Amino acid sequence: MSDEIAAVVQRVRPAVLHLRAMRPSQGRRGAGVGSGSAFLCGEDDLALTNCHVVQGALAVEATFHDGRSAVVDVLGVDAATDLAVLRVPRSTATAADEVALELRAADAPRVGDLALAVGCPHGLSHSVTAGIVSGLGRSLPTARGHSIEDVIQTDAPLNPGNSGGPLLDHDGRVLGIATAIVPQAQGLCFAVPAATAAVVLSELREHGEVVRGWLGVAVQGVEIAPTIARRLGLPARRALAVASVTPGSPAARAGVHGGDLLLSVGERAVRGIGDLMLGMPRHAIGRELSLRVLRHNEILPLVVRPGLAPPRAA
Repeated sequence: MSDEIAAVVQRVRPAVLHLRAMRPSQGRRGAGVGSGSAFLCGEDDLALTNCHVVQGALAVEATFHDGRSAVVDVLGVDAATDLAVLRVPRSTATAADEVALELRAADAPRVGDLALAVGCPHGLSHSVTAGIVSGLGRSLPTARGHSIEDVIQTDAPLNPGNSGGPLLDHDGRVLGIATAIVPQAQGLCFAVPAATAAVVLSELREHGEVVRGWLGVAVQGVEIAPTIARRLGLPARRALAVASVTPGSPAARAGVHGGDLLLSVGERAVRGIGDLMLGMPRHAIGRELSLRVLRHNEILPLVVRPGLAPPRAA
């Protein structure tokens, strides 16, 4: 097992970047410099990181594993998911051993799965820590007053500077993007799921902003008991539980109730926020979509017209 993990780490480390974000001067203290991580994640020399690492920066410098550095462009940020997309200058992103990491967007992780975190905590470049997936479907409050929904909890140790780095599975695929820790707690670290990141990456790459359909519900990821899933023939054992419904929202007009479990939107099974976002792309706003919910052990078909998400809405 040690040999397998070491091989994965050797393969993925060249794709991980150390970021330095130069921010406007703060009074007498001069310009602020923030630190974080990022990783190459697709064609066109794109990289993913956290919104809070680069937002508001005058310039962002990326350093590679071999010491090369370059100023990168911020293509767009999405504060709702704390994600940002960068473009790395082609001349610095084409070393033979730098292979973009794969987002594990279609295959949801399981509690207990191995999790490897690679990043640059406290400027210690390309550090590696290991743990497991400790929980799924968590809601993470942010300093901006909203919550990032459906995040992954892990006990792979993270520290300031890990933000924006990849959380990997045993094959080196990206489970999530490291985004937060709970100060003065042990083993409480969080990552935005790869399924959510895949949607945000596509939106920011193509449009420079994320336009998402809005139902008007507060949700949390939950596990469905295997016996219930089998008896009802559910497409997945995870769903989104509706905690509350905004009055007058598309969900309210469609007949969604608090306590319902969202099972599918359109033809897509809803296992988390990423699936919900994928099921309500920008072209679905204002159009009828089928919605299936589980209510009192009965599957109900509903029809909803997603609206345009208001600021900080989920």
